[in-house]
Amino acid sequence: MRASDRAYETLRSDIIEWRLSPGTVLGELEQSARLGVSRTPLREALSRLTAEGLTAAHRGRGVVVSDISLEKISELFAVRISLDCTAATLAAERSDQDIFNTLTIRFETASTLISSSSGEQHEYYRLVAELDSAIDAAAANPYLLQAQKQLRTHLSRVRRLARDDAARLLASAAEHAQIARSIAQGNADLASASTKVHLHNSLQYLLAARIDPGSTTRKETAHG
Repeated sequence: MRASDRAYETLRSDIIEWRLSPGTVLGELEQSARLGVSRTPLREALSRLTAEGLTAAHRGRGVVVSDISLEKISELFAVRISLDCTAATLAAERSDQDIFNTLTIRFETASTLISSSSGEQHEYYRLVAELDSAIDAAAANPYLLQAQKQLRTHLSRVRRLARDDAARLLASAAEHAQIARSIAQGNADLASASTKVHLHNSLQYLLAARIDPGSTTRKETAHG
């Protein structure tokens, strides 16, 4: 792997996983030393991240990890609802029933992952990614998948805002179980509706949160 690719993958992962929080200045000297690469491949990596919207120019020089504002979250979900409901509809029409029945059961028993340590909560996010991948495969629409690709990069960051709220994660697991169950049953209308309900609930949760750009955790919300 090229040095620029290695730097890009590491920085991208650190941003998505909130090891580098919004507002963090990515100084060239510091990051070059941390990643073990020279400044040229680092600049290439930062340029790619800026093109994806994960970093932004900082006061005319250097870059900073981009903020996640409530306005950006609303814009992301406006597109996500349309794309994900379409994908769920197509998946229900074409899916392998066994795959989605298994995913339904796994989401129904996901409380053990959510209620456990943060390391095991990470396994819950892997399960969500498995459902996304299964829906992608069942929908079998390359144009839809391409449209979702960059969107999911930003959604992965947004999703981490709920990581400290077990109650929301438990509700989310139940919603994901319903989506998987609807697809397994081949009910396209219910799959789309279940997806829309889940995304509506997720958006309302995030909009109610007061996000601190300098912190990796979500502040307490008005509804607790």
